[in-house]
Amino acid sequence: MISEVVRVPLAVGEDFVIEKNSIGQGEKRVCVVTGTHGDELEGQYVAWRLAALLQQESSHLRGRVDIYPALNPLGISTMTRGMPLCDLDMNRTFPGDLQGAMSEYVAARLIEDIANADLCIDIHASNIFLRELPQVRINENTAPSLVPLARHLNMDLIWIHSAATVLESTLAHSLNTLGTPTLVVEMGIGMRVSPDYGEQLLTGILSLLSHLGMWDAPVMPVAPPIVSSDGAVFFVNADVPGLFFPSSDHHTRVTEGQELGVIADPLTGKVRQRLCSPTTGLLFTLREYPVVYEGSLIARILGGSQ
Repeated sequence: MISEVVRVPLAVGEDFVIEKNSIGQGEKRVCVVTGTHGDELEGQYVAWRLAALLQQESSHLRGRVDIYPALNPLGISTMTRGMPLCDLDMNRTFPGDLQGAMSEYVAARLIEDIANADLCIDIHASNIFLRELPQVRINENTAPSLVPLARHLNMDLIWIHSAATVLESTLAHSLNTLGTPTLVVEMGIGMRVSPDYGEQLLTGILSLLSHLGMWDAPVMPVAPPIVSSDGAVFFVNADVPGLFFPSSDHHTRVTEGQELGVIADPLTGKVRQRLCSPTTGLLFTLREYPVVYEGSLIARILGGSQ
């Protein structure tokens, strides 16, 4: 059943509308949300495939799944990351305020609608600059309760962040604070869709629904993820501007000292910097957009991973 979560009149004679698709019924409820950033489209594929599958196989569903495919519909329509009317990152407005500006009001209504679910899966993609392997990102304060759930989600990596790096204005932090377990998925690249990643997550969602007693059809086995912490993640940044050309493949194991790529100067034909891995491990983030500046993130490597 498709229903409106929030509707706000706009100055141009149109309305800002967020909708959800509620499939199934029962005491248990899982929310799948995506489209918070308008340039992140990986979750659109997952929402489409999940809605089709659950509706086709609804006899196996024991509970309700609410799918929110577009928390920022204007951003998706205009291919902009934030909300176009105010150029605001929607994931910096939670938990919102029912008496506040439009963005705060929308955020508060979303929190009201999702809160008290048994689980929320918040799907994101990377930006247009970086490609990420499928991963779940978790605050170390919520890791004891969330990591056991994340293991069922069929992602390659569970990255546990230190509490100091967590932004309190995000949807996930607000929901976890309210007692609604929320897993943040990050995968792929901005403004693109990676069907293989989407299918991987779809298998994981069914596995998690089965674990929660909400899905009684057979599910494919999921691979155990690598679980990390901030101390095991190494960052590689550009020291000079130029064009980055990779020489190592994303989602592969690299060795310490292995060349990841070069920063080139097309004008002189010279290599301005050779970027090498500081450790042996899994290359789970890699620069996709070639133009870089001093300080640009090039890669993240999970040290010591098998």
